[in-house]
Amino acid sequence: QVQLVESGGGLVPAGGSLRLSCTASGRPYGEYAMAWFRQAPGEDRRFVAAWRWRGDGTFYADSVQGRFTISRDNSDNTVILQMNNLKPDDTAVYSCAAGWPAGVARVKWSSEYMYWGQGTQVTVSS
Repeated sequence: QVQLVESGGGLVPAGGSLRLSCTASGRPYGEYAMAWFRQAPGEDRRFVAAWRWRGDGTFYADSVQGRFTISRDNSDNTVILQMNNLKPDDTAVYSCAAGWPAGVARVKWSSEYMYWGQGTQVTVSS
């Protein structure tokens, strides 16, 4: 069992920054991945960013490329999403996920992640 806890959401003006963190209760086994997804009211849940154990690879949605950075902190059980130059369209509930995507292409598939946090609200004002 893996339990994920997110923190760091809040209200910021456009152009501001937030730093989200996701901490797992224990280190996932094998060649796992951790990812962030977001969902705005009335919208589908969408991929934001992911980190994969194999190759220490990082992956980003086109909409956040160059603005968001996913990384590991000092603990192997924690992943960070640094969000810079935030836009109102970034407003959503951000959820952390952990799983074992079967291949590089599947790191963006929400169905590949078995464990999810409860989400943290990010609101970007105009």
